Amino acid sequence: MRGTVRIGTRASKLALWQANWVRDQLRACWGPKLEVELVKITTDGDRIQDRPLHQIGGKGLFVNGIEDQLLAENVDLAVHSMKDLPGTLAEGLMITCTPARADSRDALVIREDVRRALLEAGETLGIESLPAGARLGTTSLRRTALSRRLNPEVEVISLRGNVPTRLRKLDEGQFEAILLAAAGLKRLELGARVDVALDPEVFCPAATQGILALECRAADSRVRALVAPLNDADAAIMAEVERAFLARLEGGCQVPMGCHAVLDGDRVRARGIVADPSGAPYYEAEREGGRTHAAALGHELAGDLLEQGAREVLQKLAGAKTS
Repeated sequence: MRGTVRIGTRASKLALWQANWVRDQLRACWGPKLEVELVKITTDGDRIQDRPLHQIGGKGLFVNGIEDQLLAENVDLAVHSMKDLPGTLAEGLMITCTPARADSRDALVIREDVRRALLEAGETLGIESLPAGARLGTTSLRRTALSRRLNPEVEVISLRGNVPTRLRKLDEGQFEAILLAAAGLKRLELGARVDVALDPEVFCPAATQGILALECRAADSRVRALVAPLNDADAAIMAEVERAFLARLEGGCQVPMGCHAVLDGDRVRARGIVADPSGAPYYEAEREGGRTHAAALGHELAGDLLEQGAREVLQKLAGAKTS
């Protein structure tokens, strides 16, 4: 395969790692005759750092600017953390490839002196063991809600910035602990900072956490063929379930919701949650089905939560956003 492919990416260390990984995979597949260029793009989520994400638009903040460049044909391919994508893509664009899923779990990172004190006291490390008043950093309403369910006495404080910035703020003493995606830490070779990888059955991950989304123009058959060898069938099924769940609930960073699909042969088991930011009310449900009905499974799982009463949480938060 000859020619050039231009990859649009944010300029954060994690985004560049992801784009460089895709570049290296493409070169390994197609050889030196394929030129790959990275185009750094600043998104609204990068520019606005003084407010929590749910107050400034939530999902789409880290992708809209890149999608604009795709539609303008200034780049050929976008590499995203799939969890940053809204449930519905811009018209004319498609997710053309989902590489193999990395760790889907959330990671608790505890400041060194706090960790030492907990261990000396014989405590098992976790959100539950953090002392009353401990400052727990996250921008995610989902992580906020689940943390308050596990330990109502922690003080959840908004934490913006890229992964190195968040770790620096922790180490400087601004927080006792912070929550991050395990996949991002591991991709940046910071896996040793993970004190606890939180059990997805207890701390449900964000939909598609740990999955990369390679997005292109739907009509661009050349780019679709270029990235096809990078696709992972299992990751595609999990993404289909979780994005169908997200789409039915019209969910974004404004709503504390999570969805996690697990494959077992030809079967898929999926768990979904919706919670008030305070931690209650809290709704959860599970469904199981065949791989060939992945989208329907996610859609039905979301419906189960709506029937339980989750619609009231969604409406309450939508009203708070518009007021």
